[in-house]
Amino acid sequence: MTLPKFILGDNTDFPNAIFVIHTDFPRFIINLEDDEVEWFEDFDTHDQKELEMETENLIKEATAFYDREVSRYED
Repeated sequence: MTLPKFILGDNTDFPNAIFVIHTDFPRFIINLEDDEVEWFEDFDTHDQKELEMETENLIKEATAFYDREVSRYED
């Protein structure tokens, strides 16, 4: 099965949260309400520097994905 790079998620236990799930490496969920990120990968200190640089880009991509999806609902 081929998964999309991003998936929207919600949960009634978190009524104000908007979750975007990133399914490619490094896999994570971001809560766009507060930009909190939960990683599904284990990283060592060697990966830490590269991860910090890539995180900003991934958050921008996740936010752009959310904006695109919402605009499609509005159309």
